[in-house]
Amino acid sequence: MTEAAATAEALPVSPAAVAPEHDLFAKFDALIAEREALMATGVRDPFAIVMDEVKSPTQAIIKGKETILLGTYNYMGMTFDPDVIAAGKAALDTFGAGTTGSRVLNGTYSPHKDCEDALKEFYGTDHAMVFSTGYQANLGIISTIAGKGEYIILDADSHASIYDGCALGNAEIVRFRHNSVEDLDKRLGRLPKEPGKLVVLEGVYSMLGDIAPLPEMVAVAKKHGAMVLVDEAHGMGFFGPNGRGVYEEQGVADDVDFVVGTFSKSVGTVGGFCVSNHPKFDVMRLVCRPYVFTASLPPSVVATAATSIRKLMHAGEKRAHLWRNSKRLHGGLKDMGYTLGTDTPQSAIIAVILKDQTQAVALWQSLLEGGLYVNMARPPATPAGTYLLRCSLCAEHSAEQVETILTMFQTAGHAVGALA
Repeated sequence: MTEAAATAEALPVSPAAVAPEHDLFAKFDALIAEREALMATGVRDPFAIVMDEVKSPTQAIIKGKETILLGTYNYMGMTFDPDVIAAGKAALDTFGAGTTGSRVLNGTYSPHKDCEDALKEFYGTDHAMVFSTGYQANLGIISTIAGKGEYIILDADSHASIYDGCALGNAEIVRFRHNSVEDLDKRLGRLPKEPGKLVVLEGVYSMLGDIAPLPEMVAVAKKHGAMVLVDEAHGMGFFGPNGRGVYEEQGVADDVDFVVGTFSKSVGTVGGFCVSNHPKFDVMRLVCRPYVFTASLPPSVVATAATSIRKLMHAGEKRAHLWRNSKRLHGGLKDMGYTLGTDTPQSAIIAVILKDQTQAVALWQSLLEGGLYVNMARPPATPAGTYLLRCSLCAEHSAEQVETILTMFQTAGHAVGALA
């Protein structure tokens, strides 16, 4: 080989030299073009916000501006709780920054077991299993429980982590229409009786903030011999007398086989979990790949989670205040003329539906410039053709802040033509 040929062989190939038929990114061209066209209008990128400073569960500095946070999932405001922070600092000093290992090898420290004990206390269950994220909890539990020759039946509007859990496993997948008890019954009735079946539901659906009719759905599932998993990521903390979730609020705790949740919402940190009373549940620690083959959470993180979970057991007044916030914000936005995701306030999530992406981004930016951060959501995260601003309230929002938020929505709505 000549020196020139060797040099040419060593040089990286420029993107232009890649034939289109070999470009693995070609499938994203339409999305790239759509985003570039949107950015060319001069708007800020709704998916690239940087928090320069977070001052409390409800306030931050974004590009030098004081901003009210209304899009953080910090439902119970636990991120700045003094006891939670102190527990994390103590564990960091005692156990170091991380475990560098899987839970089944060197990655289980006493704070991990304490966190699982706190979950068992909170949920009143025999078993609890902590994952490194809520996403991994769904990925691992769903893909492991239902295998080849078995069935998973899920709501069409299920979270991406649920769909990905289905994709990772080998079970047959059956979808039913969102929150339709009738369609769930019909689809279960068409399946053979012998194979095992898992019905996957969510207490609160995160885009529109609507809740599932769990008593009817669980009854249908049991009628057909199916086990039931409920994802309470957005219900934990403020639904039910003990804050366990919608399944507790609606009185079906004894009939739900598995509850999956996350620490990144009401608990105020990061991580995921599954709790269950199934007598064989602990075998999951040996067979669940997203648990076995990933590093465990740092001890400081699970220490904050355990402290937060135990405090949430006695957070009745915070729950009541959050519900007052939800009712006031929902009612105020509805009275202004906004189209909302639910007719009545059903959760701490309130979705403002806009006519298209242009209007959604314009309202989002106007609110941000006025000092309010909310989430903008679009397909595929939302149902096809739906563009919305998602507000997630916090128990630490004051009544005065909620009134300020309503004023901001009114001003921004008129400014961009979202309100008449």
